[in-house]
Amino acid sequence: MVRCFLIHTVCPVGALTAGESRVLYSRLFGPDEVVLSKQQREFTPEERRLLQKEKVSVVARRVRSAVSLSREASGRQLVDALPGDEALVLQDADSGVVRLRAGEPFSEEMSVLWLGVQSLGFTLVCEPQDNLLLAEGVLRNLTRHCLDNLHMLGQGSEVLLKSSRIDVLLSRLLPHGQLLFLNHRFAQSLEKEVASSMAK
Repeated sequence: MVRCFLIHTVCPVGALTAGESRVLYSRLFGPDEVVLSKQQREFTPEERRLLQKEKVSVVARRVRSAVSLSREASGRQLVDALPGDEALVLQDADSGVVRLRAGEPFSEEMSVLWLGVQSLGFTLVCEPQDNLLLAEGVLRNLTRHCLDNLHMLGQGSEVLLKSSRIDVLLSRLLPHGQLLFLNHRFAQSLEKEVASSMAK
């Protein structure tokens, strides 16, 4: 089961220092670890929210670091993409996997799959037993739909204002954090369903 999906920055943005990453969207799935752990049951809802926010920030920083290392190692320069270049940008996206040990920041070991598309990072946090090839396919599909339907590459693209539309995508492509095996017919019907829901 996927624990969380994130969209965050992976390149320096105006108000951020060089090592920071801004989380633009996050969605957590599954049980709340804070509720399950005995010593943290007394936390108020606000303290739980802050703890979850910090966990998401840790993941975003780790992915930002991995994207930076990948881009430095490849030696490729980022070229600004124009709206309409979504397919090319996704094809050239940096990708990778980061393993989070237990306690860093989740209570158990997790696998983090990421795609670095221009200045945005798209990230899935998966449990260790999840099928990573299937998770990568789902992440690429989610990223493609976000780029195509929500036009996230353009200047002034406000991901924060599009969160309800991202929620719709997640409910179709990653329902309740479950990775879906898709045959050709089911994938086509899902594509039509997503297209009709994005047109609204």
